[in-house]
Amino acid sequence: MLAAHLLGAGRSDVLAAAVLGRPAPEGLEALVARRAERVPLQHLTGSAPFRGFELAVGPGVFVPRPETEQVAQVAVDAAAASVARTGYAVVVDLCTGSGAIAIAVAREVPGAEVHAVELDAAAHGWAARNVAALAAGRVGVVRGDARTALRALDGTVDVVVSNPPYIPPDAVPVDPEVRDHDPGVALYGLGPDGLTVPRGVAAAAARLLRPGGVLVMEHAEVQAAAVRALVGDLVRDADGGAAFTDVRTEADLSGRDRMVVATRTATRPGASGDVKDSPP
Repeated sequence: MLAAHLLGAGRSDVLAAAVLGRPAPEGLEALVARRAERVPLQHLTGSAPFRGFELAVGPGVFVPRPETEQVAQVAVDAAAASVARTGYAVVVDLCTGSGAIAIAVAREVPGAEVHAVELDAAAHGWAARNVAALAAGRVGVVRGDARTALRALDGTVDVVVSNPPYIPPDAVPVDPEVRDHDPGVALYGLGPDGLTVPRGVAAAAARLLRPGGVLVMEHAEVQAAAVRALVGDLVRDADGGAAFTDVRTEADLSGRDRMVVATRTATRPGASGDVKDSPP
């Protein structure tokens, strides 16, 4: 893959060149040496594949993983269902990072109005770059806090999707590619359980979503029960009703429990609709 990157060719072309005994491209040894030092392949090539397109990535942004493609699929399906039903869908991607999920929804669901939110300055820059290249005019990129952004859309959003940071502080990744090169702000979810940021994302989703709207949020396999509980514990308004119904865990393509999916509850007639975090 490094040779293909240097040659601007496909992997089959590299194999053919090797069979024919052609010399290695200039600079290959230097790239192989950096890869041997566990610099991520995606940083060396400057790109990462995601659902059939290539994202620009590098230092300062989380490299999207294949398992997140299934999270995007659930969001795509929910947005497409809304378009089929009403002719449009409003989708918000919180903690967008490189913009991967937002771009996937925009490219795969004609009629979707997509908003991507990212707080970190470096990651926001990568998201804006990827949107300009892959989904110009179809995704709005906002730099802001996922917990408070896009208040003008409160109660109107059809799908909120997120791959937030969720790693606990004592669960430092073993792989150097992750530990030393993915930004910590994209990995660690704060709090002893790593779920402080996901709690904020879920509360923001309850604020943003219309009744019947769908939340899709990635988490670690071991967090499935805890994330279901934190989503299910959110209260809707002064009457104390649940903010979400049908709170369930869905698997990624490898069969691991990697996302929570929930439906926004209808607000009681006459209630404020404000969503409050449940008591600790």
